[in-house]
Amino acid sequence: MNVPLNLRYTPTHEWVREEGEEVTVGITDHAQHELTDIVFVELPEIGREVSAGEACCVVESTKVAADVYAPVSGKITASNTELDANPNWVNESPYEKGWLFRIAPSDRSELSKLKTPHEYAQSLES
Repeated sequence: MNVPLNLRYTPTHEWVREEGEEVTVGITDHAQHELTDIVFVELPEIGREVSAGEACCVVESTKVAADVYAPVSGKITASNTELDANPNWVNESPYEKGWLFRIAPSDRSELSKLKTPHEYAQSLES
């Protein structure tokens, strides 16, 4: 599985990339592989306030619909609307074109609670 070293991870297989005052969120390579062919993404509304661990997005594949959880608390600042026409990007490019949404964190200390790449990779092995 592809586990980029510049990201942080959640136990529920979301990845987080810090980008200035915001974080970009998507699902990991492991998660997209488990879901298989993604056919639809229900993105969160811009401006929505979310709490860490709150379901805020849904990814639907040919076999299941899965919730995506906010890795940190804050306000949704952007959604990847390109996924409306290209939901398969989540499978093809989960860490780049397949990002889901951005959050302006209300408590940046929550980022330190996320798994390091090494910790996440180890969790996949167990």
